[in-house]
Amino acid sequence: MTDALTLLRHLHPYDALPEAVFADLAGAITVFDLAAGAPVYRFGETLDGLYVIVAGEVSVRDAMGHEVSVLQRENSFGERGLLKSGTAVTSAIAIQDTRLILIPARLFHGLRDAHVPFRRFFDRGRAEEGSNGTSDLAQVRVETLMVPNPITCAPTETIQAAAQTMRDARISCLCVVEGDALVGILTMRDLTGKALADGLPHDTPVAQIMTYGPRTLPPSAIGSDVLHLMMEYRLGHLPIVAGSKLVGIVTQTDLTRFQASNTAGFVGDAARAASVEDLAAVTARIPDLLAHLVAAGRRHDVVTRMITDIADVVTRRLLAMAEEKYGPPPVRYAWLACGSQGRQEQTGVSDQDNCLILPDDLTETQLAYFEPFAQYVSDGLNACGYVYCPGDMMATNPRWRQPLSVWRDYFQHWIASPSKEAQMLASVMFDLRLVGGDATLFDGLQDETLKAASGNSFFTAHMASNALTHATPLGLLKGLATIRSGEHRNTIDMKLNGVVPVVDLGRMYALQGRLGVVNTRARLEAAIAGGMVSQSGGQDLLDAYDLVAQTRLEHQAARIKRGDAPENFLPPAALSAFERSHLRDAFVVIKTMQSALMQGRGVLG
Repeated sequence: MTDALTLLRHLHPYDALPEAVFADLAGAITVFDLAAGAPVYRFGETLDGLYVIVAGEVSVRDAMGHEVSVLQRENSFGERGLLKSGTAVTSAIAIQDTRLILIPARLFHGLRDAHVPFRRFFDRGRAEEGSNGTSDLAQVRVETLMVPNPITCAPTETIQAAAQTMRDARISCLCVVEGDALVGILTMRDLTGKALADGLPHDTPVAQIMTYGPRTLPPSAIGSDVLHLMMEYRLGHLPIVAGSKLVGIVTQTDLTRFQASNTAGFVGDAARAASVEDLAAVTARIPDLLAHLVAAGRRHDVVTRMITDIADVVTRRLLAMAEEKYGPPPVRYAWLACGSQGRQEQTGVSDQDNCLILPDDLTETQLAYFEPFAQYVSDGLNACGYVYCPGDMMATNPRWRQPLSVWRDYFQHWIASPSKEAQMLASVMFDLRLVGGDATLFDGLQDETLKAASGNSFFTAHMASNALTHATPLGLLKGLATIRSGEHRNTIDMKLNGVVPVVDLGRMYALQGRLGVVNTRARLEAAIAGGMVSQSGGQDLLDAYDLVAQTRLEHQAARIKRGDAPENFLPPAALSAFERSHLRDAFVVIKTMQSALMQGRGVLG
């Protein structure tokens, strides 16, 4: 009991309570132990109160049994049920032997009514709750979740000084920086598991035990991105960086106030899959997930981001399986996705587009390791429904499995001699995004390629001309023009003639403005912010893109509900006159922006 009260005294928001309150706590709280696998409570049960973890780990699961969070020491849980009806809206199960504090429901409500800091802490995030009573991380930007300007230390600081800072600030981690740049993270677990357990001297520098190059996200990410990374890599803390500059941090405690989308269950299942067959069983559920997300009113860019998150985790799990099968890789590698996965825009219909970047100093023997390695990953993706690329743009093709210097030569040649093939390849490869491996092999390449491309007006002119090859489906009188013959007669290809023209425009804006983002919507927003398109024209294009992309996704969801495979061919007759009118207007905006690009204006209105 003494240890429990000490923990609470140093844990927010309990540290804001008057000292007299702790006498009430001492007489009311319960401290108890649970064995690994034992339930704390189950969905729908009456909650006894609020739980705080003293030691161990707890898995929080949604009504379907999907894991949405893994909580550790000092995390609280159960408050959402207490604040709603007094019944559990999740299930909680001990992952390992765990010690818990139980604050009775009556006392919890009393503290919340009487003490403003306590109430603010547990009420935070309730405004984001939807009509179904669950907080939606998919609608929450990371910048609203994170703690801004986190406390930091230098890598040269001693572990004793760092521990004192953490104690005095009542925090469980320190971000390690050099200037404004994040270089590492130091957690309480590092101090206990590496420093204390190994008996390191108190003047040991932080750099010796910190985690170098921790995983990060930008402020523009969404809450489910945080949850998915934490679930996949079992992280308790996630720094938020803008470029290399540290701007905030999100912890598991921040996420306990929000109920994540059930994509977290997919991510957790994929990250723990023991075989390709297990992974395929996860991805087989994606069509139903897509239909559910669309039916729940999720916006197209949120749905496609969440679907892509699953593909990323599946890819990383296959990379790990390949390393287990063929042994540790002999050199560093960067596995990158391009196409819709690279742009985080996957729907229910996606093939695979990927490549490998390797260091320049590898030998032929080391290069040979990656041939079966890439084949294993590509075969696994195909088994999971991400079918082989018809154009053979995969790491299994030796052309797309090369050292960094060869990749530099590729881009330099495409920019200097923009043939039709070069334009096509550049269009795909400018959408590259790191999925697994060493990020340093790619970061410099992306920056220097954007610089070279934006400075070559001959190349950008050819790319602009290539971008206009995908026409919108407008007839002579600006009515909707459908495919005239073949299997898809009397339909519109909502991919090739719908979203792809906007994808091409976004890519052109990124090349001209040296924008590092690859997601289409993010590119359009950055182009507006950078003045590359007018505010009115850019907003019109954003609205047009949202309508076209949402219509495409709803068409796929409708097919899934009928038991059909999702595809991109939409018969306009299936839409109401009102919907057809708005869709036509959207295509008019897109075509106008294409014309503006060709005329070198880049503006509308």
